[in-house]
Amino acid sequence: MLKLVVFDCDGVMFSSRESNRLYYNHLLAAFDCPPMDEEELDYVHIHNVYNAVAHIFRNHGHVAPDAIEAYRRSLDYTPYLRYMTMEPDLIRFLELIKPRYRTAISTNRADTMEHLLDTFGLRPWFDMVVTALNAPRPKPAPDGLVMILNRFQLLPEEAIYIGDSVIDQEHCASAGVDLIAFRNRALDARYHVDDFMSVLSLPPFRENNQDGWCI
Repeated sequence: MLKLVVFDCDGVMFSSRESNRLYYNHLLAAFDCPPMDEEELDYVHIHNVYNAVAHIFRNHGHVAPDAIEAYRRSLDYTPYLRYMTMEPDLIRFLELIKPRYRTAISTNRADTMEHLLDTFGLRPWFDMVVTALNAPRPKPAPDGLVMILNRFQLLPEEAIYIGDSVIDQEHCASAGVDLIAFRNRALDARYHVDDFMSVLSLPPFRENNQDGWCI
């Protein structure tokens, strides 16, 4: 029986592609490097910040990695939050599932996640948040999901993950957790949805709610 719902952040809870574009292009511009191309934007959108920075600066060997990291750490992320759009049915979905399930986040965001949770008032909705900062290894390694399962003493089959990328697909496969693919039909996933309210009609959720969701 399903007991735990785990969320990815970018591309699932939030549309954040534009904020990522502006943030990483700002880093590049600070060192007089040209902006990202679309392939690089695709990469940074699904990888952790450390791998993302290494990727976009891979052809700019004249820039010292220590200098990039020092500047990144000094950069206030707050201005970029305005370019993030929360999914319109996320809060309603959380209201409906929270009485029945544990909820958690496993994301490759790092030190920006705290700003995001507080700015959008999401912290009370989640029992645990695992990021690239507190997981031994970032996604697609299974570490984040394993940490969450261990915290609640649950088996992989008692959890489900909502993600949107191949990184999430590999993250779930490596931990033995079923994936709900969010707006990405190309993923090898147990289920596919285009919005949060559609999740409620999936078999694991129907089995836990014989009386019907009060939508």
